[in-house]
Amino acid sequence: MVYKFRVILDAEEDIFRDIAILEEDTLEDLHNAIFNAFGFDGSEVASFYTCDETWNQEDEIPLFDTGDVPGEMRTMNDYPLSSILDKQNTKIIYVYDFISMWTFLVELAAIEEEAVGAIYPETLFSHGEMPDKAIEKNFEADMHDDIYGEFEDDLDEDDLDMFEGDDSFEDYGFEENWN
Repeated sequence: MVYKFRVILDAEEDIFRDIAILEEDTLEDLHNAIFNAFGFDGSEVASFYTCDETWNQEDEIPLFDTGDVPGEMRTMNDYPLSSILDKQNTKIIYVYDFISMWTFLVELAAIEEEAVGAIYPETLFSHGEMPDKAIEKNFEADMHDDIYGEFEDDLDEDDLDMFEGDDSFEDYGFEENWN
């Protein structure tokens, strides 16, 4: 069987590629098809992330084993597409280049019979031009709002000044043991 994916760049403009790939191919094969379809050179690290129906990120599936114990972590090459994607589980997130954070929403659009004479993976359709750089993500602002937002109103100047001039921590030897 052939899996047909729509791979959408997380950007303001519509930029996507439709890719056909065999169901027994691995996530690493899909990774290779995606970076080729979007014109990357493939020299950067990437990961897939499982997600729920509303694209909430779940488990990471990296390109390389980055665990503490070699061979303990499963990588893209360990996952045939059919082992994690099917008619019920159709979505996965792909991130290429952890400096630029090119982020793609990958959705299984169809499962079909192989076409006679077709060579897979294949880019079926291409829409939109790749921008020079990935859209900038503002993680800090979101984190501040989520973590501190509910407590921010409860703080006043007296709360922040209560430790000023307090020498009660000197007995713990932080200065001499600080690295």
